[in-house]
Amino acid sequence: MPIEKIVLLLSGTMVLLGSILTLYHSPAWLYLTGFVGANLLFAGLTGFCPMVKFLRKLGFKHGQAFK
Repeated sequence: MPIEKIVLLLSGTMVLLGSILTLYHSPAWLYLTGFVGANLLFAGLTGFCPMVKFLRKLGFKHGQAFK
């Protein structure tokens, strides 16, 4: 699976999980959703994503996210 798809899946999962935990557990979980959103915004503006660096070290390759 290419890095781009993994990043999209992980970020979407974290936002959804943070939203569900906020609803059913504690409003403090909104910080997780905000953190993920801020990282996505930062990556979009600068082109630097820490998760991509980490996935490259694990041996994942780049590919086309959307065919």
